[in-house]
Amino acid sequence: MSGTHELADLGAMAEFGARIAEALQPGDVVALSGGLGAGKTTLARAIIAALGYPGEVPSPTFTIVETYDPPAVRLPVVHADFYRLASPREADELGLDDYRVGAALIAEWPEQAGGFFAEPACLGITLEIAGDGRRAIVEPGADWLSRAP
Repeated sequence: MSGTHELADLGAMAEFGARIAEALQPGDVVALSGGLGAGKTTLARAIIAALGYPGEVPSPTFTIVETYDPPAVRLPVVHADFYRLASPREADELGLDDYRVGAALIAEWPEQAGGFFAEPACLGITLEIAGDGRRAIVEPGADWLSRAP
């Protein structure tokens, strides 16, 4: 899964999200970076839907953290959007570590929370606008190397 992936349309984004969801395990972090409108929330929604969530997946831009628990999803998931954080310390004040126990984390704007890229269980994805589609630049942590789809 490492390298660059061209995502021509929403269908390709959904398929990409499904491949990530298939390999996702508790303790993993999917760190989604990119500019405004690059598709971070769209990809997060695709992952959560592929984990089995049947409902609307709201953007956590204002709530910062949304959680999804079995049986609605295959495994517990925390979807966080750190865009509004002024410093990484605010992620600690939110109790992020408590949310993450036994769950996978999908983090939008991970840089605002101090980043997660050094964690072996981090799948770093940078999304870019590429014409009418998107480009995903994927950097898997060590834990993802053996199970990346």
